[in-house]
Amino acid sequence: MASRRTRGSLVILSALGGLLLGVLTNLAQGWLPGAWNQIANSGAVWCVVAFVTGALVARRGSVWLAVFCGLGAEVGLVVGYYGYAELGRDGMGRLFFPLVWLFMACIAGPFFGAAGHWWLRGRTTRLRVVGLACVAGVFGMEALLFGWYLHYTTQAWACFGISVLAPLLARSNRERALVLAVAAAFSFLAYGVVVLPLQALSG
Repeated sequence: MASRRTRGSLVILSALGGLLLGVLTNLAQGWLPGAWNQIANSGAVWCVVAFVTGALVARRGSVWLAVFCGLGAEVGLVVGYYGYAELGRDGMGRLFFPLVWLFMACIAGPFFGAAGHWWLRGRTTRLRVVGLACVAGVFGMEALLFGWYLHYTTQAWACFGISVLAPLLARSNRERALVLAVAAAFSFLAYGVVVLPLQALSG
């Protein structure tokens, strides 16, 4: 178990890593061609950052360490992305959307940080399945977004492929089948709970 000082350092490093990745995702929007620049600004990709952060610190402490590191990473992403938009580009525009995404980061960061911990260190099948299904499900959600709402077919298939392949990271065939089933349910649930309200706000 890591000391309190080490845990604090890990949270700070997670936030700094998120800050750097936030700047890189902003830059990548200018590097990627056409509609592929949406991938750089993908909520699913950002959720993976918190998930991986939670998995990386899983052996250093309890799920609470993963929760705080995931939070730090997601908040860092938002600050880095919009900070670069403000200082390195033409400005971030209205403050409304940075605040919306910061609010979302405070929910998604802890949740996906915990999911990374559950996937790697979960003591029960249920925890491991839910942890991995969260990642598969968020890419399923983006497949629905790209396919139904944005009509970016290629990007939709790419996200769908990740959603289907992610369960391969489970420990057994039984767990892989469970992850796939739970992820399918999560995909539609997340679309209804997250995407539809955001579409209403942006409309």
